[in-house]
Formats: sequence, C-alpha cells, structure tokens
Amino acid sequence: MPMAPGLGFLTKAVLLVLAPVFISVALYSPKDFSPAAMPPEYSFGADDVSVPASRHDARALDASERVGEGRLPGPEDLAYDAAGGWLYTGCADGWVRRVSVPSGAVKNWAYTGGRPLGVALTGDGGIIVADADKGLLRVGLDKSVELLTDAAEGLRFALTDGVDVATDGTIYFTDASHKHSLRNFILDVLEARPHGRLMSFDPSTRRTTVLARDLYFPNGVALAPDQGSLIFCETIMRMCSRYHIKGDKEGMVERFIDRLPGLPDNVRYDGDGRYWIALSAGRTLLWDMLMGSPLLRKLVYLVNRYVAAVPKSTGGAGTLSVGLDGTPVTMYSDPRLVLATGWFKVGDYLYYGSLQNSYISRIDLTKSFIEA
Repeated sequence: MPMAPGLGFLTKAVLLVLAPVFISVALYSPKDFSPAAMPPEYSFGADDVSVPASRHDARALDASERVGEGRLPGPEDLAYDAAGGWLYTGCADGWVRRVSVPSGAVKNWAYTGGRPLGVALTGDGGIIVADADKGLLRVGLDKSVELLTDAAEGLRFALTDGVDVATDGTIYFTDASHKHSLRNFILDVLEARPHGRLMSFDPSTRRTTVLARDLYFPNGVALAPDQGSLIFCETIMRMCSRYHIKGDKEGMVERFIDRLPGLPDNVRYDGDGRYWIALSAGRTLLWDMLMGSPLLRKLVYLVNRYVAAVPKSTGGAGTLSVGLDGTPVTMYSDPRLVLATGWFKVGDYLYYGSLQNSYISRIDLTKSFIEA
C-alpha cells in the first residue's frame, strides 16, 4: 500500500532531525565510556529463544510473604546457618544482618562500613563478605571485620560481588568490574566490555589467585557438591559457566547454561541436587536492542549523563532452578518483581531478597501451584 503523503513527509522530517543526532553520537568518544559489540558467542534477537523451565510460576509475588519488613534495606544475597537457624544478608546501609528462621526476628550482626553483597559461611562460624566498596572481608564470631584482599595482580577490585567457601577453607569470589564501582554498575553493563575476574583466596597463605579473567560482569559463585568445580554467572552474557577446580579439566571453563530468560545474579546450591540462579531482571526487547547496538548504548549513556536519568527496565525478576547438569527445572518470576538478586531454599520455603525492598520475602513451596 502506498504511503500517505502526510505520513511520508513526517517520516522524512523525523529522519532529518534524528540523522544529525546519530551522526554526532557516533563521532563523539567519551573519555570514560567506550561501548563494544558483544562477543560472537552471545546470542540475542528473534532467533534467540530463552531456555524454558518445565514448571513456571509467573506470579510469584502473589505467593510471597514479607519477613523483617522495614529492617532490611536492599538485602542482596543470602546465606543460611542451619545450626543456628539464621539467614544472613548484606544490606545497603553497610550492615550484615541475620534473620531468625522461621520467626523472622532481625538482628544487626556486623557493620562493614561499605556495601556488603555476597555472603558465605565459614567452617568456624564466621562469615565471608564480598563488599562492593571494601573488597573481600572476613567477619569473625566476635563480629570483628578483617580485610582479606582488595587487589590481584596489581589491579584493585572495584566491585567485589559473589562469594562461596570450600570445605578446605578456600574462598572463591568475583570482582564484577575492575573499572566501575557499584554506584556506576550500569556503565559496565552499557559498555559491555570484559572488566571482571573470578578469583580464589587461600587463608593459609593469604594468596589471591586469578582463575579466570576478561569476564562480562561475573556475579554469583556456587561450589558444586563434590567441590571439584564451581558455577559462576556472567550477568551481561545471560549465562553461567563451570570452572573446574581439580581433575582432568583443572583450570578449564565450560558453558553450564546460557540463553537465560533474564539477567543472572547470585547462584546458590540447595544441597538437594539443584542450583538456584537469581534473575535480577527479565529479558526484554529493549535489552536485546541495547546489546545489539553499541551506538544505541552510547546514546543512552549520553542522555543519562547530560539530559535526564533513563528509566531502567528491571521488572520480571525471579529465579530459575537447574539440575547439576544445568537442565532447567522450575522458574519463579513476576512482572512486578524488581532486582531480586539472591534466592535461597530452606526446607519448604524459598527465600529471596531485592535491592529495591526493605525486607526479604519467602514462598511456601508446599502451597505453590507448581511442584518445587
């Protein structure tokens, strides 16, 4: 059908206005921001179908109840002490707090003075904290806070993120970016450059070792039940990988699961054959468009910096549980759920935190309409 004369004129007028804008954006090179094309192995667009879960509850908020409301600002990750019956979480005000299971009572536990993200228990009852601002910390039973490491190979951490502790005491953790801090994490996403590293820290030698580098915002870490490997997530790539700690494949990185239906954050093993991968936001058409175009990402950066804050598409958060081989099993999500970064299964309950909330939530799996 021929285009109406009025519509054709309007289209040409819009193009005449926008063309100089896009040319200017393409030619301008900000000093601190340089977006890159995604690597060839990253897939997006109409041909990229997200991995499905056989059972999916897409209205998770309807089944959720709040715990510790008003006392847990921005709970990012969760660790569970079965002996004491406590859930530990790092909050936006610098406190690591613990929540009684099942009563929900909240107690201040230790103040890091930074922004605690990943948390993991040690064998002696202490807590290892990946603090985005401070680095890798150890909190003792007396609540003393000790800096373990904040640099590797001469490069300081800018966003210490996920952590887990092996039975031999070795600490495995990620620095999501050596360039951008948590405050400016969106710049790392928009640049789409591999600024992250997976590392280990040996408490007996105080040695920090880089295990994998050039990673795209590496986030959560979870050791396998046999301790022979670990799973780590790369948020920007929408995938999780397996790093082999020992065995014939020692030092190798293999794809564990990709084409995730959202942006992976923390990952936790539940002790019962499944990893729970937090999806901090659902996959959207806008995300696909941004990842496919460095020019568009530069435009968003410039508008955000010089004009007005650009709304972030962070709805549709949730979690995907997968088997030991990476096969999806169940998914819980909700279009209204925002930045749910850490999920942990305790008995018949699925607990989760959100950077946007002042509480943690839990779902009673015995009342869920899907089999957990």
